[in-house]
Amino acid sequence: MKKYFSKIIALAVFTSLMLILSACGAGGSEGDKGASSEKKETLKVVTNAAYAPFEYIDKGKVVGFDIDFINAVAKEAGYKVDIKHTGWDPMFAEVQRKQADLAASSVSITEDRKQTYDFSVPYFESTLMILVPEDSDIQNALDLKGKKVAVQNGTTGQTAAEKILAGDGTVKKFEDNVLAIMELLNGGADAVVADNAVVNEYIKNNPDKKLKAIKDPENFDSEFYGLMFAKGSKLKPELDKAINTLFENGTYSEIYKKWFGVEPDIDILKNQQ
Repeated sequence: MKKYFSKIIALAVFTSLMLILSACGAGGSEGDKGASSEKKETLKVVTNAAYAPFEYIDKGKVVGFDIDFINAVAKEAGYKVDIKHTGWDPMFAEVQRKQADLAASSVSITEDRKQTYDFSVPYFESTLMILVPEDSDIQNALDLKGKKVAVQNGTTGQTAAEKILAGDGTVKKFEDNVLAIMELLNGGADAVVADNAVVNEYIKNNPDKKLKAIKDPENFDSEFYGLMFAKGSKLKPELDKAINTLFENGTYSEIYKKWFGVEPDIDILKNQQ
């Protein structure tokens, strides 16, 4: 009898252990699935946060049109983002060395840059403008000849200014547009050449500086911004798809209107693809 009861007790203990292990295994599996489904890869995004209204620092945080845009693109593609302000030149270096996944910083897509980097489909149309004092006699890009022109180093503004001046004048290069505009205000330059949104934003926010913007579509072609990746990045197809989804579902238009107050011309962007 004692032997019989011993067998029963042993069987009961064994059964209990199996049930406990089974329950733990099932719970652990569900927990693992839950963690896996909620976990998102975080993309390292670099930017030059000195380019309002696209990217700038407000109360210690990087904000702007490009920041809202890349957050929306990443969310649509199933990623999180970690955005880091590096400055303009270091941003290019980090992407090229694959120390960052991509750059979101109003980077114009050019044939020269495409030799070293991959770009997303275009997400913003821009053109260069000339910023001058209200009493300036400069009326178009050709009037810049013989003048001192301040630009942000490494930008299409620099390229355009150097092409127009062609040695007849001085191109003064600065780390960012804020410093270029300071040079203008301090009398060290006759004009600044920069993207239209940057020029217009500065005039709007600084009416006391008595500056005006000059358009010149005959000498300044439209440019298009793209997210910038290292060559061969596998992220490009995913984020291209996400960008086009934002074009279609209205999210892009909402972000654009928030920052610029008007509807974007999405057809122009699509035609560039």
